[in-house]
Amino acid sequence: MTDHFERGPARTAHAGVLLASAGDRGVLCDFYDEDGSDTYRDLIQDSDGTLETREFAARVPGDPGPVLELAAGMGRLTFPFLELGWDMTALELSATVVAAFRKRLAETPPDLRERCTVVQGDMSAFALDKRFGTAVISSGSINELDEADRKGLYASVREHLEPGGKFLLSLELTKPVEAEPTERQQELPGRSGTRYVLHVKILPSEELQEITIYPADEAADPFVVCTHRRRLVTVDRIVQELGRAGFDVTAQAPFASTSAGREDMVLVEAVVREVTAAAK
Repeated sequence: MTDHFERGPARTAHAGVLLASAGDRGVLCDFYDEDGSDTYRDLIQDSDGTLETREFAARVPGDPGPVLELAAGMGRLTFPFLELGWDMTALELSATVVAAFRKRLAETPPDLRERCTVVQGDMSAFALDKRFGTAVISSGSINELDEADRKGLYASVREHLEPGGKFLLSLELTKPVEAEPTERQQELPGRSGTRYVLHVKILPSEELQEITIYPADEAADPFVVCTHRRRLVTVDRIVQELGRAGFDVTAQAPFASTSAGREDMVLVEAVVREVTAAAK
């Protein structure tokens, strides 16, 4: 997943308290950088994208042709897409994540490997010299971009879609910033058996979400504190931006991303607006 905030980990207020307590054991890193890669893989590598994949697949023809996935991360959706028989190009900015993705891909059957191209690149400004029948971006990824970078994303996608191609965006059904709880935390299990604490704080005036992830075991050594900041962007705002960028939004379909069954996501389908002779 792409990170367009300033380089280096964010020292959130919660991270500051944790690091002061941990002393020399404390290590601060961004969730997506090299120091945070062990935590990232432990929490993300085996995460289930089945329900989200199903929603994307329902909007794509049986033979979609080349598919571009933006901010592919560790392949949470890429590998299920490959299982469907799709030809994938996976774009990801983080060199650390790209290396982990390629290592994971190398362990898959040859049929899957041959249908996947991994590219290190910026989803807000890329040039692949190829067009795609479908471009997809999964939940949370667009929250990494500010307004200017989102404009770059829309322009880049528009240039890479085949005529009649679809841009599919999985977006969080967020509440207005003022309606969100300002602070919450929960424990998460890692694939290694390690348990982590996820602490989330909303900064309403900045429309930002601060994320801090750290071991549930207070005696862990090293005590790795991973942080990240995400922008809070509503579905309505993205739909409006797509319209201004030359897309027509043809569908908005709410869906549940977990087995709990609560609709917490919406799949937005957009196509490049046709320019009529009169418009010219």
